[in-house]
This record gives sequence, C-alpha cells and structure tokens, in this order.
Amino acid sequence: MSRIRHARPHLARAGAVTAAGVLLATALAPQVNAADGTGAADTADAAATDTADTVDVVRDVIVDGDGARHVRYDRTYRQLPVLGGDFVVHLKPGGEHRGTDRAVRGDVTVASVKPSITAPKAADLAAAALRAVNVGSLLRRVTAKPELVVDALHGAPKLAWRTNAVGQDSLGNPVARTVLTDARTGRQIDAWDSIETASGDGRSLYGGTVPLETTRSGSAYRLKDPTRGNTYTGDAANKTDTCILGVCVSRAPSTVFEDADNHWGTGTTTDRSSAAVDAQYGTDRTWDYYKEVHGRDGIGDDGKGSYNRVHYGNNYNNAFWDDSCFCMTYGDGDGKTFGPLVSLDVAGHEMSHGVTSKTAALTYSGESGGLNEATSDVFGTLVEFHTNNALDAGDYLIGEKIVRPGFGKSALRHMDRPSKDGNSADCWSSSVKNLDVHYSSGVANHFAYLLAEGSGSKTINGVSYDSPTCDGSTVTGIGRAKLGKIWYRALTVYMTSSTNYAGARTATLNAARDLYGAGSTEYRTVGAAWDAVSVG
Repeated sequence: MSRIRHARPHLARAGAVTAAGVLLATALAPQVNAADGTGAADTADAAATDTADTVDVVRDVIVDGDGARHVRYDRTYRQLPVLGGDFVVHLKPGGEHRGTDRAVRGDVTVASVKPSITAPKAADLAAAALRAVNVGSLLRRVTAKPELVVDALHGAPKLAWRTNAVGQDSLGNPVARTVLTDARTGRQIDAWDSIETASGDGRSLYGGTVPLETTRSGSAYRLKDPTRGNTYTGDAANKTDTCILGVCVSRAPSTVFEDADNHWGTGTTTDRSSAAVDAQYGTDRTWDYYKEVHGRDGIGDDGKGSYNRVHYGNNYNNAFWDDSCFCMTYGDGDGKTFGPLVSLDVAGHEMSHGVTSKTAALTYSGESGGLNEATSDVFGTLVEFHTNNALDAGDYLIGEKIVRPGFGKSALRHMDRPSKDGNSADCWSSSVKNLDVHYSSGVANHFAYLLAEGSGSKTINGVSYDSPTCDGSTVTGIGRAKLGKIWYRALTVYMTSSTNYAGARTATLNAARDLYGAGSTEYRTVGAAWDAVSVG
C-alpha cells in the first residue's frame, strides 16, 4: 500500500490551525500521486463531523492496492490540540464512506480555554515528576516545556497542560517524561516516559548481524535499551578503575556509544563499536532468557538494567561483574591468548553473577565459590542455547569464541569433562575446597552437563562430547530446560551464602521435588547426577 503525507494541513473547516566475579582465574504497492491523496481527504471530509469550535486536520492518507482509502485526522478545539481527538475515515475504492474509527467518542467541548494553573507551575510539576521516577540519580539540565491541550482521553474533556520534561542523569544519559496536568486543579492526570525507542542492528565480532533496541537522542542514536531497563553500553576509553582496599575511588568512564544511522559496528576490532554490539547483544539475550524462562525482570528482578563497559584497560585479558556499580566490564584481550572478551556466553556468565548476588549470595571462596562460578557457567551456557544464534550456537564450552591460538586450548572450560582444561575437578573430594573457584566449579559444571545431557559420547550442534562418571554409572539426561529450572529454583529458594556441594545436592533435590514431585524421574536423576560426580 502507499502512504501520502500532506505538505500542508487539509482543513475540514476554515480556521487557524496550530501545530563479583571475574571470568578467568588469570509485490510493490501501486504508485499514488499527491492529487489522489488530497482527493481522498476531500471526499473523507464529508464523513468528518465538527462543531464551530473544532477543526479536523489530515495527518496522512493510506491508499490500498484496490483504491480504498484511509484518511487519518487530528482534531483541534479552539486551536488547541485534542488528545483523543484523532480518527480514521475509511472510503471504498469508489469513494463511498465505509466506516470511521475514533480514538474516543462524544463531543469535544470545555467551559474555558483559560487555565487556572500557569505554564511555569505546570513546568515545575512536570520536572518534579521526572525526578520522582529517577530517584537515586542527580538529574542535570532539567527543562520542561508545557503546551496547553484539551484532554479527551481520560474521561470528560478537560483543559490540560501537556509538558515534556527532559534532563540528563549523572552519567549523561538522557531521561524524559511527558506529564499531563489538569490545567484547573494542578492534579496529574497521566505521565509516561518519552524517550523514543528505535530498532537498529549491529555487526558483532562473534554473532554476525544482530538486532538492537536503542534510544533516539536528537539526530543520533544511543546504545541504550529502554525496553530492558535502560541497559546501556559505554566506552571505558582503555582506562581502569582506581580502587583502594576494595573501594573504588575513581572509575573508568562508560561513555554511551552513539551512532548516526542506528547500524552499529563493522564486525571488526578496528571499529570500537563492534565490541559494544556484542556486549549489548549479550545483555539483551541474558535479560530475555531470565525473563522468558524464569519470569525474572532483570538481574535484580526489579526491572532495572545494568550497564556494560567495553575497552577496559590495555590488552586486558579478563571480564568481570561488579556489584558496586551493577555493571559488567570487558577487556579487549591481548590478541594472542584472548580477543575481546564480549562473547555471548561470557555476557551471560557475568550477568548471572549479579543474579547470584541478589539471591543466594554464594560466598566467593571454597566450595560455595565454586558453586558461584558454576552457576554463571550453567546460566551463561543456557543463555547461549536459548539465543539460538547460528554463528554462535549453544554448546557446553565456556569462552570458546574469545580464545586465540596462544591460549593453547579450545575453550576456557569444558562442562562435559572439566579436567580437559588441566586444572578443574571432574569429581568431588575433600580437597576441592582448596582449589581456585574457577576450578572447583568443575564438579558442579560436570553435574549440570550430566543432568541435562547424560553420560557417554554424543554430538550437539556440531560439537563432540564424551562425559564420564566418577562412579562408573550411566546417567540419562533430562534436558537443558529442566536443568535450568531446577538450578534456578535451588539458587533462588534453597541455597544460602555458605552452601557447599552437599548443600547443593539437597537444594537441587528440593527444587526437583517442588517442580516435578519426589517420585519423579527428574528427582531421581538429580540424585544420580550428584552420585556420578561423587557428591553423596
């Protein structure tokens, strides 16, 4: 179909119109001319009903392939915009009136268009409303521009101020809210966020061209996603944090990436925004996994987004989650052992440290520390499978996209047989608690693989696995979805800061019982998988 936008208003009547943990141990529509569109509007005028005080203004015209026309109008009342005054007139191919769709029905009239509340007062009320929804952030450069309107959306028509309040938060990110205020009483009628969301895409380093939700800011776009808690990605400018005794007295910057056309990156490291694409994409997909699978609304389950810093330091071979800033930080790697550490499973891993912090808060040492790391490996892996990216298919390898030949291994960790990395434990023993948490995590990673996929050899998404058991048993897996549900419930309901491997066995059995029943196959398989890694 074709759309025609009028260069000037077409008036139905004469009158004026106003417009915590780190990742590493180390068919085309027919053409329609403007005359056709204007004619459609002229014909539709006969179907528009007005009073002496109202003017209907054509916003646009859509012409279908068969010649049917749909003329959209906005309405003014005594030269004031009418909220809810819009309607669409539908015309048959021959021009006969077919019907009308209205935002609201009924006459538009108010007793007076003179407000009792002044414009400056309305501006103050809107600015206060903007600050109220950004508690905890010192807003700067707050401005508010009131416009007098007739509100017909919220019950009987009334005179109102529509005020757009905008500002910047402490990081320089734009915030905006539209506030509708009763022009007679000063009561707030309604309010809504008014940062414009835009759908773009980016060429990532590891996942090909990926979709991104961004924020329009003037003539540019910002890598900030208002659909996922305003999560954003910023450039650390190769700087680092300055921390003393665990307290960071200064932080590397996180200047939000901007782009002119909403097509981000080139898929190469020569474009600094390519790594940002991966980080933002990983954040998006992790948010979606927790929301769609577990009903969790963001890392803190409060709807608030975290943020990413990429290009941290120089040749920095690591990535980490920091509770104190509620953010992820990614190094670029040295190019020999690691490339930029922004792969999908790394993002899922890091954000899952935040989930652990907000739930069980597993202490980052000993066996509980191994469980903390394993939780991030498990959910980072499940995020990768859930995303189903053809260029980064789900697997049980951790960080396989970021390793380089100098690392000497194909991945950071292997969940099917953790000892492949030369350091991680396949089976529990009393000495596991003395290992670095990235290696003591092997016991739980091995359990998780066995629970999902079972023992023995198999190929999944082109990757070959051969998972042994420590007791020589055979385990038949129950699938990744059930692994995720059991581990998530165990983490959020039963585990505590001091949970060790024996406690994890109890927690996951309790979770399986809650979800599937004490006599279920799932419950029995949880026990068998723990037996298979020597956790009795």
